[in-house]
This record gives sequence, C-alpha cells and structure tokens, in this order.
Amino acid sequence: MVLNNIEKLLEKYDNAETSLKEEAQLRVYFESDDIAPHLEHYKPMFLYFSQSQQEQYTKDVPLKPKRTKLYQWISVAAVAVLMLGFIIPTVIGPTQKELKEQELAMEAYNKTMEAFKLVSLGINEGKQQLNSLAMVSDNFNQGIEEAGRLSEFSKTTNKIFKNK
Repeated sequence: MVLNNIEKLLEKYDNAETSLKEEAQLRVYFESDDIAPHLEHYKPMFLYFSQSQQEQYTKDVPLKPKRTKLYQWISVAAVAVLMLGFIIPTVIGPTQKELKEQELAMEAYNKTMEAFKLVSLGINEGKQQLNSLAMVSDNFNQGIEEAGRLSEFSKTTNKIFKNK
C-alpha cells in the first residue's frame, strides 16, 4: 500500500501537482534504506534536494548600498540652481513702476509708428501727384516742340504763297 501511494505521489510530482507535505513524504521515503528497486533512480535526486537545503551561504552580504558623495552634491547643486532660478527674477526683476514705464514707452512707440504711416501715405500720394505733373510737363514740352515745327511750316507755306 505504501509503495502504491509513493508511486502515485511520484506521478503527481512529475506533473508538478504535489503539495509541500507530499514532497516531504517523498523525501522521507527516499532517505530511508527501504526503497523499491524500480524507484532507485529517484533516490539521488531527492538526496540532492535534502543536501542542498542544508547548505548555507557563509559570505557576508553588504546591505548598505554604496553611494558616492558626488551624486549627493550634484543633487544639492541642482536644487540650489532651481531655487535661484525661481527666486532671482522675482527679487531682481523689474518693479511695477518700471513695468508701467515700459508699457507707456511701447504705447508712445506705437502712436509714433502710426503717425509715420500717415506721413508715408501722404508722401506717397504727393509722389503720385508729382508723377502726374511730370507727365503733364513732358506732354507740354512735346506740344511746344510741335508748335515750333508748326510755326516753321507756316513760315514756309507763307513764302510759297507770297511768291506765287
């Protein structure tokens, strides 16, 4: 009956279905001298498991992580730089009076630029009128030249008609 039970436990063990109590029963069975001959090949495996449970690690394990002080100082420096980055602009930055003066200066600048635009438009209109006057002047000069030719033509025609 015991052998039958051990064989069932071994089959469950091979299928990874045993509990810790059942594995302890198998270990006790294979540590004894009364083992069935067809189960002898399991004995070294269970003896190895028993021996490996008794082994102990004898070296000291350092529990404190090694931290270099350089990293600690870098983090302190980073925090200091961030704090200065937030504090300095508020302490050294422009006052309300300076901000108001800047705003007024920008307003004056914008009004001046508008005035310059109006003057520029007036100058451009005047330039167009001057261009028109220059064109009239050119046409007038052309007319004077044509009138001079006409007077020469009339002198020549008068000479011809008076001579006949």
